[in-house]
Amino acid sequence: MGEVSTVGIDLAKSVFQVHGSDPSGTVVFRKKLRRAQVLAFFSTLPRCVVAMEACASAHYWAREIALAGHDTRLIPPAYVKPFVKRQKNDMADAEAICEAAQRPTMRFVQGKTAQAQACAVVFRTRDLLVRQRTQLINALRGHLTEFGYVVRQGVGHVGQLVAIIRDQTSDVPAQARPVLAVIADTLQALQAQIALLDREIAQRAKDDAVAKRLMTIPGVGPVIAAALVALAPAASTFRRGRNFAAWLGLIPRQHSSGGKERLGRTTKMGERSLRRLLILGASSATKVAARDPDKAGAWLAGMLSRKPRMLVTVALANKMARIVWALMAHGGCYRAPATA
Repeated sequence: MGEVSTVGIDLAKSVFQVHGSDPSGTVVFRKKLRRAQVLAFFSTLPRCVVAMEACASAHYWAREIALAGHDTRLIPPAYVKPFVKRQKNDMADAEAICEAAQRPTMRFVQGKTAQAQACAVVFRTRDLLVRQRTQLINALRGHLTEFGYVVRQGVGHVGQLVAIIRDQTSDVPAQARPVLAVIADTLQALQAQIALLDREIAQRAKDDAVAKRLMTIPGVGPVIAAALVALAPAASTFRRGRNFAAWLGLIPRQHSSGGKERLGRTTKMGERSLRRLLILGASSATKVAARDPDKAGAWLAGMLSRKPRMLVTVALANKMARIVWALMAHGGCYRAPATA
């Protein structure tokens, strides 16, 4: 039996499966470990590569196992799946992870520190509260529509719905009014909590030098800038801005063959929150440019004149992503291109 060089570990809540192999790929061991046994087991192993899927708790285990002297690597689950030979189980997954980690062209996920993950909590929490707010708004709209009350769409017009519920002279039935008041009160409490998180994010963006430089890009505000600093990997992870845009999923999906190029919809890979925020920022910029073409740059004005707005929005988000990478990799502030 050879000396173990690579270990694949299938993460779980309670029972972990590990698979070890030597440099030739020969199986050295297969083990099942309880959660309390994991760190003790790796502390007895000689230094080796320990690979795992980049899933829930992966960054925590990567940090803890690295403290035992091992070289930890995180692999996207989609890159592990082709190495599962036939049946899907914990043992087969651990073996597939081990085999994938030994491929010379395999791409790995950059590990995150506990501080980096802590900085991301505010954005995850804000996203959760915004989704809950949307659910409450939709419920309120749906219920009041049944009683003949319809207002314009948008968060800014929700106050009219709340005012209808509070108005004792409205035609809302007495049986429904107290229940709808519960929704309205919860909605207002969520609005206050979201506003509190927005102020926290704005303060973080103000205190961070990189975020302040990113805010010089048109369409990038405090929320987007602080999110990029907290959620995006180091700029050195990518060779160029196009790679960063591809990681965000802002490039078309390719299905080319026989020298014929076929491009489809955006891939939607990478960090979903950052992609959505960049598209929202680009959407705001395209709306302003559509209202006042004189204030738009030559590229944006030209695109809007011959392409659908949503297509232009995604293209602008792609361009913003490449500019973001350039500023994070090389420093400096955004400078608008000179016009002829």
